[in-house]
Amino acid sequence: MTDRGTPGVAGVLLGIDRLIDGAGYDGPAWLRVEDGVIADRGVGTGAGPGYPRVDARLGTVVPGFVDAHVHGAVGADFGAVGVDPQPAIDFHAAAGSTTLLASIATSELPLTIARLRELAPLVRAGRLAGVHLEGPFLCHERRGAHDPALLRDPDPASVDALLDAAEGTLSMITIAPELPGALAAIETLVAAGVVVALGHTAASADQMRRGIDAGATVITHVFNGMPPMHHRAPGPVGVALTDDRLTVEVIGDGHHLEDEAVDVVRGSAAGRMTLVSDAMAATGLGDGVYEMGGTTVVVTDGVANLADNSSLAGSTTTVGGSVARLLRRGADAAEIASITSIRPALALGLDGHALAIGAPADLVELGPAGVARTMRAGTWLG
Repeated sequence: MTDRGTPGVAGVLLGIDRLIDGAGYDGPAWLRVEDGVIADRGVGTGAGPGYPRVDARLGTVVPGFVDAHVHGAVGADFGAVGVDPQPAIDFHAAAGSTTLLASIATSELPLTIARLRELAPLVRAGRLAGVHLEGPFLCHERRGAHDPALLRDPDPASVDALLDAAEGTLSMITIAPELPGALAAIETLVAAGVVVALGHTAASADQMRRGIDAGATVITHVFNGMPPMHHRAPGPVGVALTDDRLTVEVIGDGHHLEDEAVDVVRGSAAGRMTLVSDAMAATGLGDGVYEMGGTTVVVTDGVANLADNSSLAGSTTTVGGSVARLLRRGADAAEIASITSIRPALALGLDGHALAIGAPADLVELGPAGVARTMRAGTWLG
């Protein structure tokens, strides 16, 4: 960024009433942003030694959101071969999600492989943090909006083909652990540095635990794509809420889960919960007929469903929209920072996400109604 008026000081100096930096600090602070990164920082309400004044005063600031499960926005589907993902990346960034995994829904395997190859350079360039495959290794019974004809068991050849195509840019994959070959696939993927999430599954509690023992560390959008918890058959939900080894994804748009169900996760999995959008290509465009992974999706009153109304088909709400909902219900900014950036960054092994010296200047100012403004790489968006 260029100097905004502080004599003799390069960059811009931000005075912050409450900084939750993602590394343990919560209090008044100042940050100097230069060339897209945090060049200096200190605590307290003043400008810091050597700086005559702050250039901008902010209220509550948290690290930019990490959305680990997002399919697109403004007409761009991250899984569609040949589609430029940048409009969707920019849309989510303006809403607070400065770090994204591009989620690819179940498709024909050759198309998924082609799309992995297309997205790999964007990951290496830093435009995306990685790719998340939601499929094809999912349970037919709990497939949600995924095309049942394209689902398959995780055989070694398919796993190897996906890893080869991604060339190290595959960050996460969702697998149903009860499928034949799933446990071996989990071990192979984890050994290759891929985070494995359990989801779209009808697994028993024992099958879930075997998946975790094999190396899975995340549960994909808890409650959705899995059977409800029963007191004699706790299943995926029961394990998600009680096994401390799991990071627990929640879609907080008000459609996928009632507020009380979100509160159950907030209480039972405190410190392990993450907000994800599961936003699809219609996000930001309004109601209409769309396509996701070759499947027709109808959006009515902001809710995306399959054309036959048999299942929800992703969300049209950003993580920032879910944050606004939680803030209205009294959530504190420290919890927001945990579920939107601290825990997802930890789950994905993202380095440099805390607002420390040398880190990218990716931050969100929160207001009473949600995201007030977003800075990505030192530039205010929107």
